[in-house]
Amino acid sequence: MTREKEEGIAGFSLKTLLATMLGILLFGIYVGVLMYGENSLSVLNALKEKKEHLTEEKRAIMSENQKLQKIFFELKQLEPKE
Repeated sequence: MTREKEEGIAGFSLKTLLATMLGILLFGIYVGVLMYGENSLSVLNALKEKKEHLTEEKRAIMSENQKLQKIFFELKQLEPKE
């Protein structure tokens, strides 16, 4: 009779079932954090796109800077020497 009280559903004890369900729940939370958290693949892809955009912007700014420096030095040579 005590053996029947210890067994819960499908021959497992209640303690074993609760521990298993807790483990499954924690694993589900872990997978959810991996998929939608700060370290997810979508965040990685967004950061890669942002890096590409910033690299293109950097090239454009450097090109503009070169043009402006050229104009600056041309204008500076037109000034009278002291």
